[in-house]
Amino acid sequence: MQTVVIVVHLLIVLSLIGLVLLQKSEGGGLVSGGGSGFMSSRGTTNVLSRTTAILAAAFFATSLLLSIIAGVDRKPTSILNTGAPAPAVPGLPSPPLGSGAGGVLDVLKQQGIQPGAPQQPPASAPAAPAPAAPQQ
Repeated sequence: MQTVVIVVHLLIVLSLIGLVLLQKSEGGGLVSGGGSGFMSSRGTTNVLSRTTAILAAAFFATSLLLSIIAGVDRKPTSILNTGAPAPAVPGLPSPPLGSGAGGVLDVLKQQGIQPGAPQQPPASAPAAPAPAAPQQ
């Protein structure tokens, strides 16, 4: 259904563009005047103006129809993160949203690690062996 409406919409757009280009402007346009009858300058203006108005109304109608069709299956979603983050340390309640608490720095402070401080290896860790000199 949507594909058919899009194709009809595009045909209306192309026809509307062609009709606007055919209309007589102050400088002339693509329709050359001369002669009388159905396609005289007055008759051409009336036919092209009416046809342009009809195609413009059809353009707006198909635009509205396409927007309605596109919105049928859409479900509203939030751009905000509404889910609360998981507590960093078990047993501690999670901070309220928007408080700025519960980040990585807060977790490190709770573990006794100062951010930016040089890390010392634990005292019980064995020292790494010194690299041996190359044998000759």
